[in-house]
Amino acid sequence: MDTRFFVIWMEEITAAVRAGRDHLTRLDAAIGDADHGTNLDRGFAAVAEALAARPPDTPGGVLVLAGSTLIRKVGGASGPLYGTAFREMGKTLGDAADVSAADLASALEAGVAGVRRLGGAEEGDKTMVDALAPAARAMARSVGGGGGGDPEVAFAAAAAAAEEGAKATVPLVARKGRASYLGARSAGHEDPGAASTALIVGALRAVAARRSPRSRSRP
Repeated sequence: MDTRFFVIWMEEITAAVRAGRDHLTRLDAAIGDADHGTNLDRGFAAVAEALAARPPDTPGGVLVLAGSTLIRKVGGASGPLYGTAFREMGKTLGDAADVSAADLASALEAGVAGVRRLGGAEEGDKTMVDALAPAARAMARSVGGGGGGDPEVAFAAAAAAAEEGAKATVPLVARKGRASYLGARSAGHEDPGAASTALIVGALRAVAARRSPRSRSRP
């Protein structure tokens, strides 16, 4: 996967967040500040602008630029958390001009670790970690096992795990973030950060599926 693949991933995220903006905001209205969708939409629009203005030379450069832009442009906790995830992923990929699914799996694990360090959240706390950590595990299992390092297979596994993790936040009581102030009243609602994480990983699956030899050979 080259630099262009990662630019297209950011474009796909921007479109997915724009389409899901109102849904994310409704989720956040139930247990947060009602601005998650709006903030992420603004942030990823800024990412698209930054990439168009000064295109990086490497996949890692794309992710570092995306992360830095989100930190600057997105308010609340979302900007630093998502920004840290992308920056850690980019730094892990380094200066390589082309990366494998296994490389990206390792980078995603680094992104999860960065989010955990910054936010102090673990799985079960009803945060983005509940979707991001399962996605990283699923991708790592795929590239290390039966998936054979096939990006389409690995990213599909990651996206499915992220979606399942996001849905699993519904019955949880929040232990981190603004939702934790609600105590037991936070149960019964999907965490907006987990939901947006599922969108981001789902965008990766979509790009890989479109660019795979199998999709190009279908009638």
